[in-house]
Order: sequence, then C-alpha cells, then structure tokens
Amino acid sequence: MQSQIINIVYLISSALVILGIKRLGHPDTARSGNLFSTLAIFLAVTVTLLNKEIVTFNTILIGAVIGGGIGLMFARMVKMTEMPEMVAMLNGFGSISSAMIGITEFYRTFPNQNGFDVTAIVLSAIVGTSTFSGSIIAFAKLRELMTGKAILYKFQHPLNLLMFLGIVGYSIYLPYQPDSNFSFIMINVLSLILGITLVLPIGGADMPVVISLHNSYSGIAVVVTGFLFNNNVLIIVGSIVGSSGMILTYIMCKGMNRSVINVMFGAMAQKQKAAASGATGGPRGAVKEFSIEDAVTVLQNCRSLIVVPGYGLAAAQAQHAVRELGDLLEERGVTVKYAIHPVAGRMPGHMNVLLAEANVPYPQLYDMDDINEEFSKCDVSLVIGANDVVNPAAKTNPASPIYGMPILDVESTKTIIVLKRSMNPGFAGIENELFERPNTMMVFGDAKKTVNEFIKGIKE
Repeated sequence: MQSQIINIVYLISSALVILGIKRLGHPDTARSGNLFSTLAIFLAVTVTLLNKEIVTFNTILIGAVIGGGIGLMFARMVKMTEMPEMVAMLNGFGSISSAMIGITEFYRTFPNQNGFDVTAIVLSAIVGTSTFSGSIIAFAKLRELMTGKAILYKFQHPLNLLMFLGIVGYSIYLPYQPDSNFSFIMINVLSLILGITLVLPIGGADMPVVISLHNSYSGIAVVVTGFLFNNNVLIIVGSIVGSSGMILTYIMCKGMNRSVINVMFGAMAQKQKAAASGATGGPRGAVKEFSIEDAVTVLQNCRSLIVVPGYGLAAAQAQHAVRELGDLLEERGVTVKYAIHPVAGRMPGHMNVLLAEANVPYPQLYDMDDINEEFSKCDVSLVIGANDVVNPAAKTNPASPIYGMPILDVESTKTIIVLKRSMNPGFAGIENELFERPNTMMVFGDAKKTVNEFIKGIKE
C-alpha cells in the first residue's frame, strides 16, 4: 500500500513538472510555472522519505539544511548578469551528484553487483563526471577565469578519440568483471578528463549551446540514477530535462548554424582556426564616433525604433533604462520593438529574462525570424551590447568563424546607433563589420549611463 502511495505521488509530481515547464514558456505564467515545479520537487522528496530502507533521517536533514541554505544564499546573491555562470554550476552539481551516487553504490555492493546494476553505475559515472568537469570549464570561461577563446593543441581530436575508446573498452569489460576496481577508476578518470578536453576547444560565443547541452546531459544522468534505484520519478523527470535540453540544443545549433554532433564532440574550433589563418572580411571603413547629442537628435526624429539587446545590456544592467527610453519614445508616437537573437547573451533566453524583469511588454519582443524583414523599413536600430549576432561577416566573409550563422539584419536599417564600451570584439573574437558601415553611429560608454543621457536629452 505504501509503495502504491509513493508511486501515485511520483506520478503527480511528474505531471506538475510538465505543467511547470509548459507555463515557463511565457513570461506571464513563468512565476506560476516555477511554483508548480517547486511543489513537484517538494512532493517527490517528501514522499521518498517514506521509503522503508531509510532507517535514520539525521544525515538527510543535515544535508537538506546545508544544501538548502547554500542554494538560498546563492539565489539571493547572484545577479541576473551572473545567471549563465550559475546555470553552468547547477548543471555541474546535478551531474556530480548522480555520479557520486553511482560511485557510492558501486563500492557499497562491491564486488557482488549484477550486470544491469554495473551498467547503470558505469553510465551514471560517465555522464556525471564528464558533465561536471565540462560544466566547470564552461563556468570558468563565462566567468573569465580563463580565456574565452578556443584552446587548441596538437593531436587534440585523436587524444579525445583515444580516451573515448578507453572509456568504451573499460565499460564493456567491467560488467563481465565487476570486481575490477581499476577499470571503474579508469572510467571515472577518463570521463573527467574528456569532459574538460571536449569544452576547451569551444569558444565563448558558443557557450550558450554548451550550457544547453550540459543541461540535457544532467537530465540523462538523473535518468540513469533512476534506473539504478528503480525510482520512477527520477526516470520521468530526468527524461523530461534530458529531452527538453536536447531540443533546446538543436534549436540553438540551428540558430548558430552549428552541427549538434560538432558541439557534442568539441570540434567547433576547426572553423575558428581556419578563420584565424585566413580571414578576408567584407567591405571595411573607418569607425565613426558620435556624441550623445547626435544620437538624441536621431532618436527625436525617428518614427520607428528596433532595440537589439546583447550581453552588454546585461553587464551594464541597462534593461530598466531601456524600458524607460522605449516608453518615452512611444509617448512621442514612435513604434518601438525589441529584436531577440536566439543566442544573444550567455545562455538561452538571457535577453528575454532581462527584459521581462524590466516589465517590457512581451508583445514587443520579436524573434529573429519575425523581425528581420522589418529592419529595412525601420528608421533606427539601437544596438546595445550586441556584437556577434549583428555582425554582417556571418553573411559576407566565408573565412569567418561565424559564417553561415543567421544574424539580425541590423545593417539594412536606415540609421544604426551602437552602444559599446570599447572596440573590443565579442565572444567570437572577431571584428564587427557593422561598426564600420556608413549608416552606423558609434556611441562609446556605459550603456546604462548612455541610455539615461538619451532620456534626459529627449525630455529637454
């Protein structure tokens, strides 16, 4: 009877997770989506404590208090601009948890495991440890603790292939020799190293895709753990996370003209290397710097405006100022829209979250495919901290690492105002042809301060 109650609650929890994800798809229902998902996890954890195999709750309670306290602290401390790093770390922590459970189970039952359990443990170790180490590297790149550029070295791919084959070999051998402690250690060590070497050759511009892929891997690790303990809720929820993460990865890859296989095996740097050895570039010109007063004059006389946000907007925390500028221009009869590239920022949906935080009306947010045709009809595009996603080199320079990546067609706007701190390149590490176009006005400075100056100038 107790087992039936547990499984019914697991089923309810799984349904709540699905409902929560569905409601997270729109800003108006996102808060309730979070609540549904939180309730689902609370129910699943609570009912799991009814398991008869649990003889004492002391350790569980201590772990819950410490873990919950750390989670609450980070949730309150982390800034919106730091969310990509936090998501990378959460992927890593979730994955290493699954791996640690597998490792613990291996030694708890050592050396009397059956073939099925050993297979589940091995899969948990491979996915968990490789995702953990890869997430740490992604975090370090996003946090700029290490270079965001692709790290290449001789025999990179053959070495990766050798480690992969080593993992496969030990994984096939271990179920037949479950007492081979050396094989299990080697699986974990090689997976840990492979997770690092697969992310090293991926540049910062592609980190949003890596985060999405690791999110999918963390779900797969949960599924494997669920099979290990015959836990239905882990299998169902892990499957949802894994599949949704993979779908998002596919969408991101499509938006960046990347191959999913290329991302999974860390081969993105091949294009970047080719570009570094022979970039030809499109038409070049001189970068023209304009004053705030010049930009204000243009904004005062425009009838339509498209705002193109990028990571620079997040770094400057300019979303509220941008919303105020948009409201001010609308009061003057200007049509204001926001163009969101699928990989703008440092994680999927980064710009949507920031603009939602500033209460920018959701109907004003347009996806790339829906807004691109409107740039040529628009008076002014205001590019705030976006770089690679508006770089015409994606269409004009076959040697560019971003060549073929769909971009926002900002260059076709009558006048383009670009807000930047400096001429430093974006994550792709390449110069932006847009900044040298004759219809581009470069305004240098902190984005939030500059937009506030725009507001002040328009009101005067």
